[in-house]
Amino acid sequence: QVQVVESGGGLVQAGGSLRLSCAGSGRLFGINAMGWYRQAPEKQRELVATITNRGNTDYVDSVKGRFTISRDNAKNTVYLQMMNLKPEDTAVYYCNLKALVAGRSREVDAWGQGIQVTVSS
Repeated sequence: QVQVVESGGGLVQAGGSLRLSCAGSGRLFGINAMGWYRQAPEKQRELVATITNRGNTDYVDSVKGRFTISRDNAKNTVYLQMMNLKPEDTAVYYCNLKALVAGRSREVDAWGQGIQVTVSS
């Protein structure tokens, strides 16, 4: 019902920047909160950043001041601008959309397939 496609990952040196994008499509007529999670090898998935449909944002402490989450409601897209990247930011990043889907009374939790971000020292 909802397709979620991420892009923008890759390999970057420490101190560099990357911008992740995530677009939702399908039978959705709106998206409430949007967020980015990440999972490093042998670690639990953690919430990195969220943005509400009103534009309120929140970040995990380790990325505050370096990452910026934003959204384009007309495109059902959320972005994560990552600056001053560190080796500890290396992980698979997942997009999460709280989607409003036609025919469903509650929002749907939609996930992307994950995208690799690798930061070399």
